[in-house]
Amino acid sequence: MINLRFLTLLFLFVVLSSCDDIRVFDEYKTVSSSWEKDEKITFDLPVLDSLEQYNLFINLRNTNDYRYSNLFLISEMEFPNGKIVTDTLEYDMAASNGEWLGTGFSDVKENKLWYKENVNFVEKGVYKITLQHAMRKNGETFGINSLEGITDIGFRIEFAQNPK
Repeated sequence: MINLRFLTLLFLFVVLSSCDDIRVFDEYKTVSSSWEKDEKITFDLPVLDSLEQYNLFINLRNTNDYRYSNLFLISEMEFPNGKIVTDTLEYDMAASNGEWLGTGFSDVKENKLWYKENVNFVEKGVYKITLQHAMRKNGETFGINSLEGITDIGFRIEFAQNPK
């Protein structure tokens, strides 16, 4: 009986872990009670095949404590040679009726947000992705110091096409 349970669990583990053939990198970092304005979240990417193309995603988990319908982020991609490409990004987090756009059954919703598609990492070495929130209240000059309701920030890399 115990061997049957073990084999069933092993089979389920193998099946579930093999379902994500396009994933190359997937890492999350937890935010403390709130995401501070000056808190930068950095991901060191693995060395990637320069001949492959990749799709890049920013993953966010939020709770009902998040009080906004959108999210502004500043992203930096640092190349191995030191060059930095900075983008200001805006993502919708809720529909016009207030319903969260992320997936999940509890009050934590997960959002898989497009960052870049069909990217080649042609330089050899370590690339770094840094994310920082850039939220402001309408009509105000200064940003929100403590952004509540974001629990985890992640970065995901997928093969743009199924690997050979």
